[in-house]
Amino acid sequence: MPRAMPEGMFDPMPKVSAKLSTGEEVSLFQFYPDELTFTEAEFVGLTVEEARKLHQRKDVAYLRS
Repeated sequence: MPRAMPEGMFDPMPKVSAKLSTGEEVSLFQFYPDELTFTEAEFVGLTVEEARKLHQRKDVAYLRS
């Protein structure tokens, strides 16, 4: 997790990756941890596309709030 600003200005953003049923590991997305949160359980059983749509839905909900 990035440190608080301004110290964490250049810290890397958290990334979400997943190991697929094929054994392949894919990077799904990065996110701003002060805006969105995720749990592992939210991704169980989702396709890559569904996981990315979950991120998009949460991001839009945050921006509309």
